[in-house]
Amino acid sequence: MWEIFKRKKKEPKQPEAVPLKSLNYPTSIILLWAKAVEGNQEVQLFFLKEGLPELFHATNAIFLVQESRDWLMQNGYAHLMAMINTCEGHKPAGEWLLKNNMHLLYHLGRSVDHEQESMQWMVAHATEDLVILARSIQYIKDQIEENHNDMHSFGKDL
Repeated sequence: MWEIFKRKKKEPKQPEAVPLKSLNYPTSIILLWAKAVEGNQEVQLFFLKEGLPELFHATNAIFLVQESRDWLMQNGYAHLMAMINTCEGHKPAGEWLLKNNMHLLYHLGRSVDHEQESMQWMVAHATEDLVILARSIQYIKDQIEENHNDMHSFGKDL
């Protein structure tokens, strides 16, 4: 009778490793991404039409859309998702970025999370368009956090 409880549990299937894709964009695309993060849906749709679905999904992931977060992980943009998680204060994501020598994404994420040393690093080592992007993401993440902490807008994400 106790044999039912002694059944072997199935081992969860490990996901296959997905190679990371490049995140090399010209200044104009980074500035457009900042506009998409700020709410310009035309720019966001432009990313889909122009073969930049990762920026479409990264923008949605910033706004906590789970389907886009999953898409980034499954399509070679785990490093972009790690940056977004770092923006949200998830230390293991930042540690992973550092371990894999992705210092720019690490400091971008930490600067969004109001880490002054990382913002200073960004100003000193990154291009101005990336500093603008960090500030745009920071503004939106702060609004999302404020909405989550406001009992009158509970459950509403921008």
